Amino acid sequence: MYSPLRNGLLFAALALAAVALPAASQSLEELDARLRQHPSIEALTQRADAGRERAVAATALPDPVVSLGVNNFPIFDPSFNAFLPTNKAVGVSQAIPSRAGREARSGEARAMAVQTDRLRDAQLAMLHGELVALLHEKQSIAGQQELAESRRVKYDELTEVAAAEIDAGRPAVFRLAEIEAERTRVARELVVLKQREAEIDARLVDLTGLVPTTPAPPVEPASWSGEARDFHAVRVAEAGMDVAGYAIDGAEAAWKPNWGAQLTYQQRDAGANFAGDDWVSGMVTFSVPFWSGRSQAPRLRAAKADRASAEMQYQAAARSAAARYAAETAAWKAAKETIAVLAQNIAAVDDEIAAQLTIYESGVGTYAPIIDGEIAILKLRADIAAEEARRAGAASRINALLVQP
Repeated sequence: MYSPLRNGLLFAALALAAVALPAASQSLEELDARLRQHPSIEALTQRADAGRERAVAATALPDPVVSLGVNNFPIFDPSFNAFLPTNKAVGVSQAIPSRAGREARSGEARAMAVQTDRLRDAQLAMLHGELVALLHEKQSIAGQQELAESRRVKYDELTEVAAAEIDAGRPAVFRLAEIEAERTRVARELVVLKQREAEIDARLVDLTGLVPTTPAPPVEPASWSGEARDFHAVRVAEAGMDVAGYAIDGAEAAWKPNWGAQLTYQQRDAGANFAGDDWVSGMVTFSVPFWSGRSQAPRLRAAKADRASAEMQYQAAARSAAARYAAETAAWKAAKETIAVLAQNIAAVDDEIAAQLTIYESGVGTYAPIIDGEIAILKLRADIAAEEARRAGAASRINALLVQP
Protein backbone atom coordinates (compact mmCIF):
# COMPACT_ATOMS: atom_id res chain seq x y z
CA MET A 1 0.00 0.00 0.00
CA TYR A 2 1.27 3.45 -0.90
CA SER A 3 1.60 6.04 1.82
CA PRO A 4 0.17 9.55 1.22
CA LEU A 5 3.71 10.92 0.96
CA ARG A 6 4.70 8.30 -1.58
CA ASN A 7 1.55 8.96 -3.60
CA GLY A 8 2.30 12.69 -3.53
CA LEU A 9 5.84 12.10 -4.80
CA LEU A 10 4.50 9.85 -7.54
CA PHE A 11 2.03 12.46 -8.75
CA ALA A 12 4.73 15.15 -8.59
CA ALA A 13 7.02 13.00 -10.73
CA LEU A 14 4.25 12.47 -13.26
CA ALA A 15 3.61 16.22 -13.38
CA LEU A 16 7.30 16.95 -13.95
CA ALA A 17 7.42 14.33 -16.67
CA ALA A 18 4.44 15.94 -18.37
CA VAL A 19 6.06 19.38 -18.30
CA ALA A 20 9.23 17.87 -19.73
CA LEU A 21 7.38 16.48 -22.74
CA PRO A 22 9.07 17.44 -26.01
CA ALA A 23 7.36 19.97 -28.23
CA ALA A 24 5.12 18.35 -30.82
CA SER A 25 3.86 19.61 -34.15
CA GLN A 26 0.07 19.53 -34.17
CA SER A 27 -2.52 21.25 -36.31
CA LEU A 28 -5.12 23.40 -34.60
CA GLU A 29 -7.80 20.83 -35.50
CA GLU A 30 -5.78 18.11 -33.77
CA LEU A 31 -5.40 20.31 -30.70
CA ASP A 32 -9.16 20.93 -30.66
CA ALA A 33 -9.70 17.17 -30.79
CA ARG A 34 -7.45 16.84 -27.75
CA LEU A 35 -9.45 19.56 -25.99
CA ARG A 36 -12.64 17.54 -26.53
CA GLN A 37 -10.91 14.68 -24.70
CA HIS A 38 -10.03 16.89 -21.72
CA PRO A 39 -11.25 15.32 -18.43
CA SER A 40 -13.45 18.31 -17.62
CA ILE A 41 -15.21 17.97 -20.99
CA GLU A 42 -15.51 14.19 -20.74
CA ALA A 43 -16.99 14.53 -17.24
CA LEU A 44 -19.73 16.85 -18.52
CA THR A 45 -20.43 14.53 -21.45
CA GLN A 46 -20.87 11.59 -19.11
CA ARG A 47 -23.10 13.66 -16.81
CA ALA A 48 -25.34 14.64 -19.73
CA ASP A 49 -25.59 11.01 -20.86
CA ALA A 50 -26.51 10.02 -17.31
CA GLY A 51 -29.28 12.63 -17.29
CA ARG A 52 -30.77 11.26 -20.51
CA GLU A 53 -30.75 7.75 -19.07
CA ARG A 54 -32.51 9.03 -15.95
CA ALA A 55 -35.13 10.64 -18.18
CA VAL A 56 -35.90 7.24 -19.67
CA ALA A 57 -36.00 5.53 -16.27
CA ALA A 58 -38.30 8.19 -14.80
CA THR A 59 -41.24 7.16 -17.00
CA ALA A 60 -41.08 3.48 -16.07
CA LEU A 61 -43.43 1.81 -13.59
CA PRO A 62 -42.05 0.32 -10.38
CA ASP A 63 -41.43 -3.41 -10.34
CA PRO A 64 -44.50 -5.47 -9.42
CA VAL A 65 -44.53 -7.11 -6.01
CA VAL A 66 -45.28 -10.84 -5.69
CA SER A 67 -46.45 -12.15 -2.32
CA LEU A 68 -46.71 -15.73 -1.04
CA GLY A 69 -48.46 -16.57 2.21
CA VAL A 70 -50.88 -18.52 4.32
CA ASN A 71 -54.08 -16.96 5.68
CA ASN A 72 -56.09 -17.94 8.77
CA PHE A 73 -53.89 -20.91 9.60
CA PRO A 74 -54.76 -22.45 13.03
CA ILE A 75 -51.90 -22.57 15.52
CA PHE A 76 -53.06 -25.18 18.03
CA ASP A 77 -54.59 -27.57 15.48
CA PRO A 78 -52.49 -27.06 12.35
CA SER A 79 -54.45 -28.05 9.27
CA PHE A 80 -55.45 -26.65 5.88
CA ASN A 81 -58.87 -28.36 5.84
CA ALA A 82 -60.17 -27.93 9.39
CA PHE A 83 -61.43 -24.37 8.99
CA LEU A 84 -63.19 -22.79 6.06
CA PRO A 85 -61.13 -19.54 5.77
CA THR A 86 -57.73 -21.26 5.83
CA ASN A 87 -55.98 -20.83 2.47
CA LYS A 88 -52.67 -20.58 0.68
CA ALA A 89 -52.34 -17.29 -1.15
CA VAL A 90 -50.36 -15.99 -4.11
CA GLY A 91 -50.67 -12.26 -4.76
CA VAL A 92 -49.41 -9.70 -7.25
CA SER A 93 -49.52 -5.93 -6.72
CA GLN A 94 -48.50 -3.12 -9.02
CA ALA A 95 -47.97 0.49 -7.97
CA ILE A 96 -48.87 2.99 -10.70
CA PRO A 97 -47.48 6.44 -9.85
CA SER A 98 -49.12 9.44 -11.45
CA ARG A 99 -48.28 9.63 -15.14
CA ALA A 100 -48.05 13.41 -14.90
CA GLY A 101 -45.49 13.11 -12.12
CA ARG A 102 -43.42 10.59 -14.05
CA GLU A 103 -43.43 12.73 -17.18
CA ALA A 104 -42.45 15.80 -15.13
CA ARG A 105 -39.49 13.95 -13.59
CA SER A 106 -38.48 12.70 -17.03
CA GLY A 107 -38.70 16.20 -18.47
CA GLU A 108 -36.64 17.60 -15.61
CA ALA A 109 -33.92 15.00 -16.22
CA ARG A 110 -33.90 15.80 -19.95
CA ALA A 111 -33.70 19.53 -19.24
CA MET A 112 -30.79 18.94 -16.87
CA ALA A 113 -29.05 16.94 -19.60
CA VAL A 114 -29.55 19.84 -22.04
CA GLN A 115 -28.19 22.26 -19.44
CA THR A 116 -25.13 20.05 -19.00
CA ASP A 117 -24.64 19.90 -22.78
CA ARG A 118 -24.67 23.69 -22.92
CA LEU A 119 -22.31 23.89 -19.97
CA ARG A 120 -19.96 21.52 -21.81
CA ASP A 121 -20.13 23.68 -24.95
CA ALA A 122 -19.31 26.76 -22.87
CA GLN A 123 -16.41 24.98 -21.18
CA LEU A 124 -15.05 23.76 -24.51
CA ALA A 125 -15.28 27.27 -25.98
CA MET A 126 -13.42 28.65 -22.97
CA LEU A 127 -10.67 26.02 -23.30
CA HIS A 128 -10.34 26.71 -27.04
CA GLY A 129 -10.09 30.44 -26.38
CA GLU A 130 -7.45 29.87 -23.73
CA LEU A 131 -5.51 27.59 -26.09
CA VAL A 132 -5.45 30.20 -28.86
CA ALA A 133 -4.46 32.93 -26.40
CA LEU A 134 -1.62 30.77 -25.04
CA LEU A 135 -0.32 30.04 -28.54
CA HIS A 136 -0.23 33.76 -29.28
CA GLU A 137 1.45 34.55 -25.97
CA LYS A 138 4.03 31.81 -26.55
CA GLN A 139 4.75 33.28 -29.98
CA SER A 140 4.99 36.75 -28.44
CA ILE A 141 7.43 35.57 -25.79
CA ALA A 142 9.66 33.99 -28.43
CA GLY A 143 9.74 37.31 -30.27
CA GLN A 144 10.41 39.29 -27.10
CA GLN A 145 13.27 36.94 -26.17
CA GLU A 146 14.85 37.41 -29.59
CA LEU A 147 14.50 41.19 -29.34
CA ALA A 148 15.96 41.18 -25.82
CA GLU A 149 18.99 39.24 -27.05
CA SER A 150 19.38 41.81 -29.84
CA ARG A 151 19.27 44.59 -27.26
CA ARG A 152 21.99 42.81 -25.29
CA VAL A 153 24.19 42.80 -28.40
CA LYS A 154 23.48 46.50 -28.95
CA TYR A 155 24.49 47.27 -25.37
CA ASP A 156 27.79 45.49 -26.03
CA GLU A 157 28.30 47.78 -29.02
CA LEU A 158 27.31 50.79 -26.95
CA THR A 159 29.82 49.78 -24.28
CA GLU A 160 32.58 49.74 -26.88
CA VAL A 161 31.55 53.19 -28.11
CA ALA A 162 31.49 54.59 -24.55
CA ALA A 163 34.89 53.05 -23.82
CA ALA A 164 36.29 54.64 -26.96
CA GLU A 165 34.92 58.01 -25.86
CA ILE A 166 36.58 57.62 -22.45
CA ASP A 167 39.86 56.74 -24.13
CA ALA A 168 39.46 59.87 -26.24
CA GLY A 169 39.10 61.95 -23.09
CA ARG A 170 35.35 62.52 -23.29
CA PRO A 171 33.31 62.25 -20.05
CA ALA A 172 31.38 58.98 -20.55
CA VAL A 173 31.97 57.15 -17.25
CA PHE A 174 28.43 57.70 -16.04
CA ARG A 175 27.17 56.44 -19.38
CA LEU A 176 28.94 53.14 -18.76
CA ALA A 177 27.08 52.78 -15.45
CA GLU A 178 23.78 53.44 -17.22
CA ILE A 179 24.60 50.82 -19.83
CA GLU A 180 25.34 48.22 -17.15
CA ALA A 181 22.03 49.01 -15.46
CA GLU A 182 20.24 48.54 -18.78
CA ARG A 183 22.03 45.24 -19.40
CA THR A 184 20.90 44.05 -15.97
CA ARG A 185 17.33 45.06 -16.78
CA VAL A 186 17.48 43.05 -20.02
CA ALA A 187 18.79 40.01 -18.14
CA ARG A 188 15.90 40.27 -15.67
CA GLU A 189 13.41 40.58 -18.52
CA LEU A 190 14.77 37.38 -20.04
CA VAL A 191 14.37 35.57 -16.72
CA VAL A 192 10.75 36.73 -16.41
CA LEU A 193 10.04 35.71 -20.01
CA LYS A 194 11.56 32.29 -19.40
CA GLN A 195 9.40 31.82 -16.32
CA ARG A 196 6.25 32.83 -18.20
CA GLU A 197 7.18 30.48 -21.03
CA ALA A 198 7.41 27.60 -18.56
CA GLU A 199 4.01 28.52 -17.10
CA ILE A 200 2.48 28.55 -20.58
CA ASP A 201 4.00 25.17 -21.44
CA ALA A 202 2.62 23.70 -18.21
CA ARG A 203 -0.85 25.01 -19.00
CA LEU A 204 -0.63 23.68 -22.56
CA VAL A 205 0.22 20.25 -21.18
CA ASP A 206 -2.83 20.51 -18.93
CA LEU A 207 -5.04 21.40 -21.90
CA THR A 208 -3.69 19.10 -24.61
CA GLY A 209 -1.27 16.67 -22.98
CA LEU A 210 1.73 18.09 -24.85
CA VAL A 211 3.63 21.27 -25.67
CA PRO A 212 2.57 22.05 -29.25
CA THR A 213 4.66 23.95 -31.76
CA THR A 214 1.50 24.95 -33.62
CA PRO A 215 1.70 28.45 -35.13
CA ALA A 216 -0.68 30.87 -33.49
CA PRO A 217 -3.79 31.10 -35.69
CA PRO A 218 -5.16 34.49 -36.74
CA VAL A 219 -8.01 35.56 -34.48
CA GLU A 220 -10.50 38.38 -34.75
CA PRO A 221 -13.29 39.13 -32.27
CA ALA A 222 -16.76 37.97 -33.26
CA SER A 223 -19.43 40.65 -33.37
CA TRP A 224 -22.39 40.46 -30.99
CA SER A 225 -25.90 40.91 -32.38
CA GLY A 226 -27.18 42.30 -29.09
CA GLU A 227 -29.26 39.20 -28.29
CA ALA A 228 -28.62 37.79 -24.83
CA ARG A 229 -28.99 34.22 -26.13
CA ASP A 230 -25.81 34.66 -28.16
CA PHE A 231 -23.81 34.09 -24.96
CA HIS A 232 -22.98 30.60 -23.70
CA ALA A 233 -23.62 31.60 -20.08
CA VAL A 234 -27.11 32.86 -20.92
CA ARG A 235 -28.01 29.62 -22.69
CA VAL A 236 -26.90 27.65 -19.66
CA ALA A 237 -29.09 29.85 -17.45
CA GLU A 238 -31.97 29.47 -19.91
CA ALA A 239 -31.73 25.69 -19.60
CA GLY A 240 -31.82 26.15 -15.82
CA MET A 241 -35.18 27.91 -16.23
CA ASP A 242 -36.48 24.89 -18.15
CA VAL A 243 -35.34 22.61 -15.33
CA ALA A 244 -37.19 24.76 -12.81
CA GLY A 245 -40.31 24.72 -15.03
CA TYR A 246 -40.42 20.93 -15.03
CA ALA A 247 -39.96 20.99 -11.25
CA ILE A 248 -43.17 23.07 -11.03
CA ASP A 249 -44.94 20.50 -13.23
CA GLY A 250 -43.80 17.77 -10.86
CA ALA A 251 -45.01 19.68 -7.81
CA GLU A 252 -48.42 20.26 -9.40
CA ALA A 253 -48.63 16.59 -10.38
CA ALA A 254 -48.28 15.65 -6.71
CA TRP A 255 -51.97 16.53 -6.25
CA LYS A 256 -52.96 13.85 -8.75
CA PRO A 257 -53.59 10.34 -7.41
CA ASN A 258 -51.05 7.57 -7.43
CA TRP A 259 -52.79 4.34 -8.32
CA GLY A 260 -52.24 0.73 -7.41
CA ALA A 261 -53.74 -2.67 -8.23
CA GLN A 262 -53.66 -5.95 -6.31
CA LEU A 263 -54.80 -9.44 -7.25
CA THR A 264 -54.63 -12.39 -4.85
CA TYR A 265 -55.39 -16.05 -5.59
CA GLN A 266 -56.32 -18.07 -2.48
CA GLN A 267 -56.17 -21.85 -2.74
CA ARG A 268 -58.39 -23.78 -0.24
CA ASP A 269 -58.49 -27.45 0.66
CA ALA A 270 -61.87 -29.19 1.05
CA GLY A 271 -62.90 -30.10 4.59
CA ALA A 272 -65.47 -32.43 6.16
CA ASN A 273 -68.09 -29.67 6.41
CA PHE A 274 -67.26 -27.44 3.39
CA ALA A 275 -66.13 -27.59 -0.21
CA GLY A 276 -62.62 -26.48 -1.13
CA ASP A 277 -63.52 -23.77 -3.62
CA ASP A 278 -60.64 -21.37 -4.34
CA TRP A 279 -61.02 -17.63 -3.82
CA VAL A 280 -59.80 -14.62 -5.77
CA SER A 281 -59.44 -11.15 -4.26
CA GLY A 282 -58.83 -7.93 -6.19
CA MET A 283 -58.30 -4.34 -5.11
CA VAL A 284 -57.58 -0.93 -6.62
CA THR A 285 -55.90 1.78 -4.53
CA PHE A 286 -55.40 5.49 -5.07
CA SER A 287 -53.88 8.25 -3.01
CA VAL A 288 -55.80 11.21 -1.64
CA PRO A 289 -53.93 14.52 -1.08
CA PHE A 290 -55.21 14.75 2.48
CA TRP A 291 -52.03 16.39 3.81
CA SER A 292 -51.53 18.70 0.85
CA GLY A 293 -51.35 21.77 3.07
CA ARG A 294 -48.14 20.48 4.65
CA SER A 295 -46.78 18.49 1.72
CA GLN A 296 -47.84 19.36 -1.83
CA ALA A 297 -48.51 23.07 -1.24
CA PRO A 298 -45.08 23.89 0.28
CA ARG A 299 -43.36 21.90 -2.46
CA LEU A 300 -45.19 23.85 -5.13
CA ARG A 301 -44.29 27.15 -3.49
CA ALA A 302 -40.66 26.03 -3.31
CA ALA A 303 -40.69 25.03 -6.99
CA LYS A 304 -42.11 28.41 -7.98
CA ALA A 305 -39.46 30.16 -5.88
CA ASP A 306 -36.79 28.09 -7.65
CA ARG A 307 -38.27 29.17 -10.98
CA ALA A 308 -38.14 32.83 -9.92
CA SER A 309 -34.53 32.30 -8.81
CA ALA A 310 -33.68 30.75 -12.19
CA GLU A 311 -35.18 33.78 -13.95
CA MET A 312 -33.02 36.10 -11.85
CA GLN A 313 -29.98 33.97 -12.62
CA TYR A 314 -30.83 34.31 -16.32
CA GLN A 315 -30.90 38.09 -16.02
CA ALA A 316 -27.68 38.08 -13.99
CA ALA A 317 -25.98 35.87 -16.59
CA ALA A 318 -27.10 38.21 -19.38
CA ARG A 319 -25.77 41.27 -17.57
CA SER A 320 -22.50 39.62 -16.61
CA ALA A 321 -21.88 38.27 -20.12
CA ALA A 322 -22.63 41.65 -21.71
CA ALA A 323 -20.30 43.38 -19.24
CA ARG A 324 -17.51 40.89 -19.93
CA TYR A 325 -18.01 41.35 -23.67
CA ALA A 326 -17.76 45.12 -23.28
CA ALA A 327 -14.66 44.84 -21.09
CA GLU A 328 -12.86 42.43 -23.43
CA THR A 329 -13.83 44.53 -26.45
CA ALA A 330 -12.36 47.60 -24.75
CA ALA A 331 -9.17 45.66 -24.00
CA TRP A 332 -8.96 44.52 -27.63
CA LYS A 333 -9.43 48.07 -28.94
CA ALA A 334 -6.90 49.45 -26.44
CA ALA A 335 -4.27 46.92 -27.53
CA LYS A 336 -4.97 47.67 -31.19
CA GLU A 337 -4.63 51.42 -30.64
CA THR A 338 -1.49 50.94 -28.56
CA ILE A 339 0.10 48.96 -31.39
CA ALA A 340 -0.67 51.81 -33.79
CA VAL A 341 0.90 54.35 -31.40
CA LEU A 342 4.00 52.19 -30.96
CA ALA A 343 4.33 51.83 -34.72
CA GLN A 344 4.23 55.62 -35.04
CA ASN A 345 6.92 55.89 -32.37
CA ILE A 346 9.11 53.47 -34.31
CA ALA A 347 8.71 55.59 -37.43
CA ALA A 348 9.67 58.71 -35.47
CA VAL A 349 12.75 57.02 -34.00
CA ASP A 350 13.73 55.79 -37.47
CA ASP A 351 13.66 59.39 -38.68
CA GLU A 352 15.77 60.47 -35.71
CA ILE A 353 18.29 57.69 -36.39
CA ALA A 354 18.57 58.81 -40.00
CA ALA A 355 19.19 62.39 -38.87
CA GLN A 356 21.82 61.31 -36.34
CA LEU A 357 23.50 59.11 -38.94
CA THR A 358 23.78 62.09 -41.28
CA ILE A 359 25.37 64.13 -38.51
CA TYR A 360 27.77 61.29 -37.65
CA GLU A 361 28.78 60.79 -41.27
CA SER A 362 29.53 64.51 -41.51
CA GLY A 363 32.18 64.00 -38.84
CA VAL A 364 30.28 65.61 -35.98
CA GLY A 365 29.16 63.74 -32.84
CA THR A 366 29.43 60.06 -31.95
CA TYR A 367 27.77 56.82 -32.96
CA ALA A 368 26.15 56.38 -29.52
CA PRO A 369 22.87 58.21 -30.35
CA ILE A 370 22.39 55.92 -33.33
CA ILE A 371 22.78 52.80 -31.20
CA ASP A 372 20.47 54.32 -28.58
CA GLY A 373 17.86 54.78 -31.30
CA GLU A 374 18.25 51.19 -32.46
CA ILE A 375 17.84 49.98 -28.87
CA ALA A 376 14.71 52.12 -28.50
CA ILE A 377 13.25 50.53 -31.63
CA LEU A 378 13.97 47.05 -30.25
CA LYS A 379 12.14 47.99 -27.04
CA LEU A 380 9.18 49.33 -29.01
CA ARG A 381 9.02 46.15 -31.11
CA ALA A 382 9.01 44.07 -27.93
CA ASP A 383 6.16 46.20 -26.63
CA ILE A 384 4.28 45.63 -29.88
CA ALA A 385 4.79 41.86 -29.54
CA ALA A 386 3.35 41.98 -26.03
CA GLU A 387 0.39 44.10 -27.16
CA GLU A 388 -0.30 41.73 -30.05
CA ALA A 389 -0.57 38.88 -27.56
CA ARG A 390 -2.94 40.95 -25.41
CA ARG A 391 -5.04 41.78 -28.45
CA ALA A 392 -5.24 38.12 -29.48
CA GLY A 393 -6.06 37.08 -25.92
CA ALA A 394 -8.92 39.60 -25.72
CA ALA A 395 -10.28 38.44 -29.09
CA SER A 396 -10.09 34.80 -27.99
CA ARG A 397 -11.96 35.53 -24.78
CA ILE A 398 -14.62 37.47 -26.71
CA ASN A 399 -15.14 34.51 -29.04
CA ALA A 400 -15.34 32.13 -26.08
CA LEU A 401 -18.25 34.14 -24.68
CA LEU A 402 -20.35 33.83 -27.83
CA VAL A 403 -22.03 30.79 -29.35
CA GLN A 404 -20.32 30.25 -32.68
CA PRO A 405 -22.46 29.27 -35.72
